[in-house]
Amino acid sequence: MILLAWLLVATPAVLFIYAYLLYPVLLRLARPRSTAIAAPPEAIVDWPMITISVPAYNAERSLARTLDHLLAADYPADRRQIIVTSDGSTDRTDEIARAYADRGVELLRVPRGGKALAENAAGRLVRGTIVLNTDATIVVPPHTIKLLVRHYADPRIGVVSGRDVTVPSDADPERTTRGEARYSGYEMRVRSLEARLGFIAGATGSIYSCRREIFQVPISPYASRDFASAMIATQMGYRSVADDDAFAYVGHAPSLVAEYRRKARTMVLGLDTLWDYRAMLDPIRYGWFALMLISHKLCRWLVYLFAPVAVVGLVLLATRWWPLWILIGAGVVVALLGSIAINHPSPRRSTAAFVIPGYLVATGGAAIVAWLRFFRGVHSTVWEPTKRVG
Repeated sequence: MILLAWLLVATPAVLFIYAYLLYPVLLRLARPRSTAIAAPPEAIVDWPMITISVPAYNAERSLARTLDHLLAADYPADRRQIIVTSDGSTDRTDEIARAYADRGVELLRVPRGGKALAENAAGRLVRGTIVLNTDATIVVPPHTIKLLVRHYADPRIGVVSGRDVTVPSDADPERTTRGEARYSGYEMRVRSLEARLGFIAGATGSIYSCRREIFQVPISPYASRDFASAMIATQMGYRSVADDDAFAYVGHAPSLVAEYRRKARTMVLGLDTLWDYRAMLDPIRYGWFALMLISHKLCRWLVYLFAPVAVVGLVLLATRWWPLWILIGAGVVVALLGSIAINHPSPRRSTAAFVIPGYLVATGGAAIVAWLRFFRGVHSTVWEPTKRVG
């Protein structure tokens, strides 16, 4: 029984240490793969035709701002197509998109079915050889598009990911998720290390690009295209890279509750997507890319699958070694502080003593719920974008 208890405790601990700490070190120590250096934008004269895909659902508060920034981008207007795909919006989203028709913005309205199906439908209208993917809540700076597109002068490149820059919230500061911004920065650094080897385990959903033939591959309504695109590219023999200088502004989630819902939804999408492409977990066939999927995605998610049984193991061990009750008590305190931060936010609870436990509880709870939904077959088919502020 004691051996079993140690195994229950050690499994998620070992997975966490490997996935979050050791894996980035291994990436840094790995020998970079020889890749062509992308030319600076000013050296490129003949820019390819691109399509900017903007899926939207009830985005009347943010769509105009997003389109204004895309239209102001430093990219030839005659080499650019913008498609707003309205996923059965019931507010003024369609009306706003139509108001930009004279500036080249095309509206595609589809029945409510989720982001993946909306993007599948948009694939039929794509005229560009390169597709830039963002959404109606994101602000894309003027320089970003050229920085992404320049990489496609290399015929080996199939996907180029940008990065998130999380901007401060305009809402009450104690309700913003500072932990989200810190984690996003960590995630971008890991992705940059992966790109040195010629692959990334998934693109940044807020801003990434891919070749038209990759975008036009239909995906399951349960899948996430930014994650699937890297796997589709690898299947087609392309490389996927990241450009740290190409970024988009993403607002904080307005609360820890919103962050919890977003993480639960996106993790279910990730699990369903990985299940669809589970054959790519074979390192014999897919080499480094398979190891990235296992390390960056699967091992991280497994931490949360085994975390609840680790608590059981810790309680069993504490019956033999009483000092472990102190560790259990500390965990209970963190859980209580996190619950207070989530359910009863206030200016007095904006310190690290509440913010960090709140983020840990929101993240861990969302991941456990995501696993339960995955095993029950409860898919995140209907897209409900996080209402962000910033």
